[in-house]
Amino acid sequence: MHSITYGGGQGVWGGPCDPGGCWTVCKAARGLHAGGMSWILLSIVSATLLGAYDAAKKWSVQGNAVPVVLLTTVSIGALLYSPLVIWSTFWAETIPSDRLVVRSLSWREHGLIAAKSVLVGASWTFAFSALKHLPLSIGAPIRATSPFWTILIAIAFFGERPTLMQWLGIAVVLIGFWRFTLVGRREGIRFTRNRWVALMVAATLLGACSSIYDKWLLQRAGFDPVTMQAWFTIDLVPVMVPLALWWYRFDAPRGSLSAGSVGEAGGRPAQPFRWRWSIAMVSPLLILADWFYFVALSDPTALVSVVSVVRRSSVVIALGFGAKALSEANFRAKSLCVGVILFGVVLLTWHS
Repeated sequence: MHSITYGGGQGVWGGPCDPGGCWTVCKAARGLHAGGMSWILLSIVSATLLGAYDAAKKWSVQGNAVPVVLLTTVSIGALLYSPLVIWSTFWAETIPSDRLVVRSLSWREHGLIAAKSVLVGASWTFAFSALKHLPLSIGAPIRATSPFWTILIAIAFFGERPTLMQWLGIAVVLIGFWRFTLVGRREGIRFTRNRWVALMVAATLLGACSSIYDKWLLQRAGFDPVTMQAWFTIDLVPVMVPLALWWYRFDAPRGSLSAGSVGEAGGRPAQPFRWRWSIAMVSPLLILADWFYFVALSDPTALVSVVSVVRRSSVVIALGFGAKALSEANFRAKSLCVGVILFGVVLLTWHS
């Protein structure tokens, strides 16, 4: 297995634009890479957008029916991508850039994308449910521990070899995440006993697996970023429908109760759905964040472990939003933890 370098060296799947591997991906992303936008900068842009996405997500699920919020957000994402899919199917030659063409897939390729949709759908269900009950400034850092698990998988299965400086940066970032667990105790959140913490950890593990699968799809299976993202977003809709139907059957308010009221459904407290404009922002923010993320991963020199760590630095925005808009506690202690994380990110990017 090849090691990965930043000087245009070979990645784990072979050299750049290897005909047996990532030619299609390189063709799709060459404009950004050739223009000087490195995979590390793409990851930072993705992190910024992801932080805004986390804030919109928290605002959307507060006191709301999670299954309907999920179905609504993924449906908006599918609607946003549908015109591009139709355009690519019938008039691909009129699209101004190859990077925007959504290519048709075989049944086997649809199956590969559907598997990703199921994996991400499960992760989102756990994460949205946990975030409804946890402070954003606690839930987001737990989610950000994904790089730890991604690193283990990447090293064990893909032979990735971060540099010594990057190992130090990864260690510093993880120490910052660990400090968040201590801060959480001040808010009565015992990480070893809280079921919402357990759900967020499960979501994080699934997210780490998804990161590894993303790289395999982009570099080994030959998907280009926009094709992968478009079909994955559309496939998420049927994945989320069963959970929404379950909510309608068992948890929706009944009788004379309005959609914004609280009552009982089937002997249990009802979970009303309330429309908020933040729900409409979730998918657009995530689509943009993921597009930059996918293009970063499509670079054969990219380390999936480092991309994941930088991407999770979005916790900075989540912390600020939690403190200012949601009046969450322990801002100073959490800011110190974020400072440690940022120092780790600086170490990661120092010589890249």
